[in-house]
Amino acid sequence: MKLLHVIASMNPADGGPVEGILRQAEATRDACVCEVVCLDHPGDPWLETTPLTVHALGGTGAYPPLLRHWRYSPLLAPWLRENLERYDAVIVNGLWNYAAFGASRVLPGGPVPYYVFTHGMMDPWFRRTYPLKHAAKQLFWTVGEGRLMAGATSVLFTTEEERLLARGQFLDHPYRETVVGYGASAPPPATPDQTAAFKAAAPGLKDRPYLLYLSRIHEKKGCDLLIEAFARARNRAGVGDPDLQLVMAGPGSPVLLQSLKHLAERLGVAKHIHWTGMLTGDAKWGAFRGAEAFALTSHQENFGVVVAEALACGLPVLISDKVNIWREVDQAKAGLVAPDTLEGAIALIQDWIATPPPERREMGERGKVLFERSFDIRAVGPALIEVIRRTGQRAAG
Repeated sequence: MKLLHVIASMNPADGGPVEGILRQAEATRDACVCEVVCLDHPGDPWLETTPLTVHALGGTGAYPPLLRHWRYSPLLAPWLRENLERYDAVIVNGLWNYAAFGASRVLPGGPVPYYVFTHGMMDPWFRRTYPLKHAAKQLFWTVGEGRLMAGATSVLFTTEEERLLARGQFLDHPYRETVVGYGASAPPPATPDQTAAFKAAAPGLKDRPYLLYLSRIHEKKGCDLLIEAFARARNRAGVGDPDLQLVMAGPGSPVLLQSLKHLAERLGVAKHIHWTGMLTGDAKWGAFRGAEAFALTSHQENFGVVVAEALACGLPVLISDKVNIWREVDQAKAGLVAPDTLEGAIALIQDWIATPPPERREMGERGKVLFERSFDIRAVGPALIEVIRRTGQRAAG
């Protein structure tokens, strides 16, 4: 099978969808050849190390900032028309950018079955938080994304929670649904190089214990809740390890990063928080392997590839109930779950501090089992190919 992924960007800093494409391709390489068409500039540095064939169509012409933000490229629709029939199926990754809109001009009613991964972009959190943007999205839904979804062989969701949350967010254009699961790669074996690479990225940490946040620094991730909860826990006299630190690893806008650092200063914990920027390779795995626990207090999280990676490393996870795999984590007793509020974040850290070390180790072991059973891409990756084979043949018939 030859599969084409359509996505706005293959920049790893954009988060889980890029990682998902790479890991899915790796897990199914014996059954499927994957290529990507994206709206990156052909000279973008991350494309040099991408192990897939990538057709980069961006960077043509000087457009207004709004069109650049939307990733507009006049080359996408013509390229799809010219090349579509070289593929057995197409997967559109994400919404609300020109990759999806351009695909909506070509794929519906065409000769090749196609699928849409929404990657959590229809979660009601966005509607509540950005009502004006939601109104604009309804317009795009009417003329673009909704038409794309309605014509798809199926719209793919990574969890049942995501599928249910997406319902009713936009008017018109009903679509077919399939929950296919999602996953991450098993971590590489632990090596001294991983520890050394992480220590180089966080030189002020030294050998002190730490909680790890590793994801994009974004408003929806609840980073402010995590920082304030960490401060509250440290400021409680006689509670927990006085050396406990917080590592904040991930890319983010300079404005938001500065705001969060100012928050840490006001709360008196700035010297206990270590900002590493985005971690990859050995540094990322070193961060996972050295942490006491992984924390993600998101307001919205479609799946959470980093949560799966933490589980795979034997890390207990401290997550909000807006991370869409929270039920699986809770049922497996592989971590702690609380609401995406300040009170919930405080409870996560304080309950973690109160958990005896033997119970923490047991949480980590249960997390490994959960990963292997439910989130290892080697196990769940082939399911996507089977869905495409089954539904694509039915659509063709």
